[in-house]
Parts: sequence; C-alpha cells; structure tokens
Amino acid sequence: MLSADLIRLIGESFADVLPGFDRRRFRRRAIDGLDALEFSQRGRHVGLAIAEQLPQPFAAACPVLLASFGPELLQTEGNGLAPFFYLPHAYVITECGLEDFESAMLANYELTKRFSAEFSIRPFLVKSRDECLARLSDWTGDPNPHVRRLVSEGTRPRLPWAMQLKEFQANPRLTLPLLERLKDDPELYVRRSVANHLGDILKDHPDVGFEVCERWLREVRSKRVTHDKAAARQWIVRHAVRLPAKKGEPRAVAIRASAK
Repeated sequence: MLSADLIRLIGESFADVLPGFDRRRFRRRAIDGLDALEFSQRGRHVGLAIAEQLPQPFAAACPVLLASFGPELLQTEGNGLAPFFYLPHAYVITECGLEDFESAMLANYELTKRFSAEFSIRPFLVKSRDECLARLSDWTGDPNPHVRRLVSEGTRPRLPWAMQLKEFQANPRLTLPLLERLKDDPELYVRRSVANHLGDILKDHPDVGFEVCERWLREVRSKRVTHDKAAARQWIVRHAVRLPAKKGEPRAVAIRASAK
C-alpha cells in the first residue's frame, strides 16, 4: 500500500496547500530505501520525508497538515485499506508534535476522522497523561463516532501493533472512567472497542475486569437502562469475557451466561 503511487498522491496533496513544496524532492526522499522496510517502518519513513518540508515549529506545520487532509470518513464500517493513506501523517504528528500538546491533539482529532489516531495519540498519553486523559474525557461526547472510538481504542493497554502503555497496564483504573462514559454508546463500532479494551484489562487484572462486567450487568437487571441499551451492554460484556470463558475460567463463564 505504501508504494510509489501513494507517495505521488501524498506529494500532490501537500503541493496543493504549501507553496514551494518540492514534490520531486519529497518523492526521492520517500522512495529511497523504502523497499527494505516493513510496513510501519515505511509509514514513518514517508512521514519523515513529509516533515522535512513542513514549516517549523509544529504550530506552523499543523495547519498545513490539516489542509492536506481529504474528506472525513462517512461510515464506520467497510472502509477497507484506503484510510492507510494517512499512516505517514500519523508519524508526522508523533515525530514533530510531541512538544506542542494543543496542536498535536488537534491534528489527532482531525486525523482520526479519516484514518485512526489510536497509534499517534499514545506517545501523548505517556508524556502528558493527565492532560491527555482529560481531553479524551471531553471527546467521549463528540458527535463523531471515530473520535469517540479513539477514546477507548487509543488508551487500550494492549492495543495490537502499538506501543505498550505500561502505566495503563499497571493501573486499569486510569481508563475506567472513559469506558463508563462510552459503555452505552449508540454505535457498535465504539462499543466493540470498549469490549476489547475491557478484554485487555481482564488479561492483566481479571478481578477488576470481572467486577466491572458484573456491575454493568447488575445495572441492566435493576432496569436502570433502557431495553436497547441493556442488550448493547450485555453484548459488550459477552464480548469482553469471551476469551477467559473459552478457557473455562469459572467467573467468566458465569458472567457470559448471565449476559443474555
């Protein structure tokens, strides 16, 4: 996917919004050594070639980066691999924006509407944990489902293919307030991420994860949620405990049986 054709298109997108952007120079730098790299390394390599011609500091580069973006995704499913066009842009944010929280968070906010910022937001969770969590809490009420999903997916302690969040693995209660705000989200796309996040917690802190599942089910049985929300909540719990239940863990089996 990260091929010469994609590099040409990226170069055109920046030449359209940044006077003096040298497409040939960008193409040479982006293609040089590309074949020897694995996928994520390719994304970073192309991202660095973009960053080389962006204005500095990142506060000046951010408007250019956002202006180069195409339309937002119109749906949450069926987008295929096309959004990976923006993988290099995610590396621009992490490589250039780490010292400018506000500009970088704006860039992540816009990026996730077109691709995903689940990878590019994680360095900010490490560097500026409390500030980042506060911003993500605000985003739980965002009208865009891609933004709301980022809140859960970007903070997953064991997100596949991503940098590990050791502090979040050690203390799952850092992200539980976010999951509480998203557990009844109207979009399955978001709720699936909540379930996977809870599944990550269960791997490291089963007692904490099981307690959350059991509490959410008690709320359903007490009829404190509507019928539609109850069914969605039960689906989250069943999905979250599916792996320990398959292994025969008694508490997970009991939870899964009661979430029907």
